[in-house]
Amino acid sequence: MPQDRGSFTAELAAGLPAVLLLLLAGLTAVDAVTTKAACLGAAREAALAASRGQPAGPAGAEAAPAGAEVSVVVDGERVTATVRAPVRALGARLPRIVVVATAVAAVEPGTPGPP
Repeated sequence: MPQDRGSFTAELAAGLPAVLLLLLAGLTAVDAVTTKAACLGAAREAALAASRGQPAGPAGAEAAPAGAEVSVVVDGERVTATVRAPVRALGARLPRIVVVATAVAAVEPGTPGPP
């Protein structure tokens, strides 16, 4: 019909920003989940190293994603390792999302204690 001429272009121009926003949100979510999994692995490595009496910092930092902070707290017979890492949203003006993962391990008997 002659009245509908160009309507697809107008609808595409109106809907394309929404589709791009959903795409960027989805890619940011995938990046956040991937970073969370890496943080969990790094926290686990740090907690296990500290529970064996080894330095936890290098073990956790080696497995952690770039820009992550590794902290280890020894409380009696329990070691808690926490890894925090920023996730950059796929947009230059958007704030960063911070992903946190924690792992707990028991201090192994016979070890001199975590350093």
